Amino acid sequence: MKKIAILLPLLLVALGGFACPACEKQQPALLKGISHGSGPESNWDMVIVWVIAIIVVLTLFFSIKFLVKPGEKSKSHIKRFILSND
Repeated sequence: MKKIAILLPLLLVALGGFACPACEKQQPALLKGISHGSGPESNWDMVIVWVIAIIVVLTLFFSIKFLVKPGEKSKSHIKRFILSND
């Protein structure tokens, strides 16, 4: 019962993200079934979307990279000050 109580709200939220049939007809092939509303109105809209997607992927990559292996080795780094028990 606990699993259903957690899963049901997640499924309901996910279903809201799919496009309705009317919106699906207005979308280009790449975005069919994914988003609501009219599709990109010019090529510049797709350029903006791709630039933002690249920024998001790079941000995700570097955030995971620096979480896994931060690389700070300096004794005067701020983390040493915060983590010290003195």
